[in-house]
Amino acid sequence: MAEPTPTTPPPDPGVKLGFFIGGLVLALIAGFALAKLINPVSPTAGAQTGAPAPSGVPSTGDGHNHAGPAAAAGTDVGGLSISSTGYTLIPGPFNAGQLSFVIKGPDGKPMTKFAVVHEKELHLIVVRRDLSGYQHVHPTMAADGTWSVPVSISQPGMWRAFADFTVLSPAGAQTALTLGYDLPVPGDYQPKAIAAAARESQVDGQTVTYEGTPMVGATSPLLFRVPGSAPLEPYLGSFGHLVVLREGDLAYVHVHPEPQLVGGAVKFWLSAPSPGTYRMFFDYQVAGKVRTAEFTLKVG
Repeated sequence: MAEPTPTTPPPDPGVKLGFFIGGLVLALIAGFALAKLINPVSPTAGAQTGAPAPSGVPSTGDGHNHAGPAAAAGTDVGGLSISSTGYTLIPGPFNAGQLSFVIKGPDGKPMTKFAVVHEKELHLIVVRRDLSGYQHVHPTMAADGTWSVPVSISQPGMWRAFADFTVLSPAGAQTALTLGYDLPVPGDYQPKAIAAAARESQVDGQTVTYEGTPMVGATSPLLFRVPGSAPLEPYLGSFGHLVVLREGDLAYVHVHPEPQLVGGAVKFWLSAPSPGTYRMFFDYQVAGKVRTAEFTLKVG
């Protein structure tokens, strides 16, 4: 009598499920790797406000909190309000040579604890509403929380001050803010026309240029080049600082570049908040002197 032919038992349903899940995971990993090759991610994407700057940043201070660490993409605007998230800027007496203010917290008391970001506890930008007269200064704080700084504001008209800072809660939590307020200078106001859009700016005999085209809804690289034999030097913890102000409401964006120069250029990442006309102010340092290159930008 012939021996019965052995039969293969049916596969265990659990084993089949395991093979299916394993294959799905491998497919997802392969797809993710392919996507990165097709759409490379900026090294600055996903940077969080208050995070430390990457290693190698030429700085003795902490990472800047304006739009993230050393190379975060600027997108959000600030400076449109004198109060935000419970913090309020209270202006003090003002004259053409000196301004002062206090920043009060949610409890109504003056704040006295601020994080050091890019070597300063507070950065103050002052500009006239026609986008002329740009200044980047650093006030000092008294024990009672009063900030004060000398400024050069003599031309009549309405000026705008932007206090850019990061407060520390008693528990150590950081809150990055930019609060703004107007500074009226009496007199016969003659607004200056904004210069035509251009990719070159003349600064002390140097022709500073930039490459790149900011767009709405997309983060784009901007590379600023400074000619000359003298190398760029770190200024406030970075090889450059970029302040972007929108014509009309003076919406404020302040971003910082990648830690290292890229082909000799200072590289930023920027997403335009909206269509419109902007004025870009690029601060940089060469041979111990800080200069500012100004550009008009049109975003369609």
